[in-house]
Amino acid sequence: MSIAELRKLPPNEKLKILEVLWGDLAADEASFESPAWHEEELRRTEQDFKAGKVPVLDWEDAKKELRSQFE
Repeated sequence: MSIAELRKLPPNEKLKILEVLWGDLAADEASFESPAWHEEELRRTEQDFKAGKVPVLDWEDAKKELRSQFE
């Protein structure tokens, strides 16, 4: 499928493709290296979480909430 074809898909189909791609990438973490800014952002987020500044959602609830925005 080409990028042009992907751009024509409805948002819910794009989200499904993203989930599959992310799962594929996550299954083989050793095959790529995250950029340095990822670690910096994770540290900042962890600090914010510890300070009570980050709301916590159950992963399944978060996915449902995101999907509802694209349906």
